[in-house]
Amino acid sequence: MHLRQNFSLKSYNTFGIDVPAEYFTALSDINSLEEIAAIQKQKHILGGGSNILLTKPVKGLVIHNKLKGIKIEKEDDNHVWVRVQSGELWHDFVLYAINKGLGGIENLALIPGTAGASPMQNIGAYGVEAKDTIESVTFWYWNERTFLTYASRECAFEYRDSIFKHHLKDKAFITSVVYKLDKKPKYNTSYGAIEQELESMGVQELSVKAIAYAVMHIRISKLPDPKIIGNAGSFFKNPTIPQKLFITLQSSYPKIPYYKVNDTMVKIPAGWLIEQCGWKGYKTGFTGVHAKQALVLVNYGNAKGSDIWKLSGEILNSVKERFGIELEREVQVW
Repeated sequence: MHLRQNFSLKSYNTFGIDVPAEYFTALSDINSLEEIAAIQKQKHILGGGSNILLTKPVKGLVIHNKLKGIKIEKEDDNHVWVRVQSGELWHDFVLYAINKGLGGIENLALIPGTAGASPMQNIGAYGVEAKDTIESVTFWYWNERTFLTYASRECAFEYRDSIFKHHLKDKAFITSVVYKLDKKPKYNTSYGAIEQELESMGVQELSVKAIAYAVMHIRISKLPDPKIIGNAGSFFKNPTIPQKLFITLQSSYPKIPYYKVNDTMVKIPAGWLIEQCGWKGYKTGFTGVHAKQALVLVNYGNAKGSDIWKLSGEILNSVKERFGIELEREVQVW
């Protein structure tokens, strides 16, 4: 294990915020966890750095997860169970599944970050969530210095949420995830603009590859490349509101987009709410809201994490004032 002190995290977070970590180490071998556990410092796990906002110097030890490996555990006539080490890039795993014709995660193509973040955040897009394919999650439990495995039902998955963000926050380091993928895929193209994109691509026959490429085209057209403009993707969660409130809003905004969750709740796109409040394309100093997607806050060069945090608060307040809806930040703040 190689410890580095006062280490800049600028190139380790997609916002490109330049703050130092008190201590930093890269982890590529799980056998080093025992040694790391003995270090009496608060521990922070850093994967792809695509869902964090650094607002101040990070105290304690930042562990850069570089655990790699994708392996088929078992299969039957209908499914394949694949174990993915948590440091693998998520999109690399999606490409792996596509190349083998395995279904279940094609709608999640091009989501940044690592496989270890998929159960943490219960990542999702275009009508699919990670929990739909997660069979189990193995993690290192810091308190007892041992590995534990939770079945999917034990992970308390909710919309962009899991037990790893609450009860096990700062207690568990996810080391690998087992996904159950389909040999006979069930395609989901009804959410968002997938069907229109497939049509424009001239796709005649559905496949996991076609759907994944349609999703990739949509994401590229709407979302800024972090290598060019610092960002962390969607900064806010899409709010779920009572049907009664939705009906009231719909009377004032007949074209309000929505997705029915159940008979009593409706999900509203946060990007639409933010755009209606006039934030899309807004810029102040080095901080702003992306011109093509109001869900994305951006760093135009030398923004501070505190500047982005302040802007997000102003957006929250304006949406609540206009619509009576409290948005929630999706990005994790350090």
